[in-house]
Amino acid sequence: MGYATFDGYNSFSEYYDTLMQNVGYPDRARYIIDVFTRLDHDMGLSLDLACGTGSLTVELKKLGIDIYGVDASYDMLSYARQKAVENDLDILFLCQKMQSLDLYGTIDTCICTLDSINHLTRLEDVQKTFDKVSLFMNKGGYFLFDVNSVYKHKEVLADNTFVYDTEDVFCVWQNSLKENNIVNIELDFFEREGDVYYRMSEEFSERAYTDEELSKMLKKAGLEVVRRFGDMTFESPKKDEQRIIYIARKK
Repeated sequence: MGYATFDGYNSFSEYYDTLMQNVGYPDRARYIIDVFTRLDHDMGLSLDLACGTGSLTVELKKLGIDIYGVDASYDMLSYARQKAVENDLDILFLCQKMQSLDLYGTIDTCICTLDSINHLTRLEDVQKTFDKVSLFMNKGGYFLFDVNSVYKHKEVLADNTFVYDTEDVFCVWQNSLKENNIVNIELDFFEREGDVYYRMSEEFSERAYTDEELSKMLKKAGLEVVRRFGDMTFESPKKDEQRIIYIARKK
């Protein structure tokens, strides 16, 4: 068996879309538009922050949203650009870290989905991200993001192991729960080439934040929480909600 170790999302980018097939990007894109329709907000110029391989960016663009994407991974963005080309869409993608966001101008809407905020394991980095989003957002603009809940980290991810077996790859996902609701994640990918299996590994951490922590940081950034929903609903989050959606408005 061959073996290789990678840092960040380099090897994960190759299998990301395969492992995220159950996300339902077209439905999620329509849901986001519905959220802002209910708020009577014209999304205007929008940013998909931590856009990954660009699946949601592409779906929103198909629905007529003027949107571009930012992500810290060159590998993820290479797949995003390829998707845009395949769909004959003109989408700008920038390679930047969330906490170092530096845009060419202001935006009316920012979205940051699929627990990207959880990948920031330091309070100061989350605060920097919120500050940057607020800095480049027009007055009255909206910031929609979702987070994995404290419940999910403690009761679902915790110290558990998950296995994903697809046609393209076999993946073993191992978690270990640490202090401050941090889960260390180890991913091992096994891909067959002929009679040989190659193993590629990723290691990263995610941190769950309380509502009090997130609301406090948003307020400090000049963003006011106007709605909190359970994932893909218009209902308040339940006690066992695994993903919570926040909508904050620039004062």
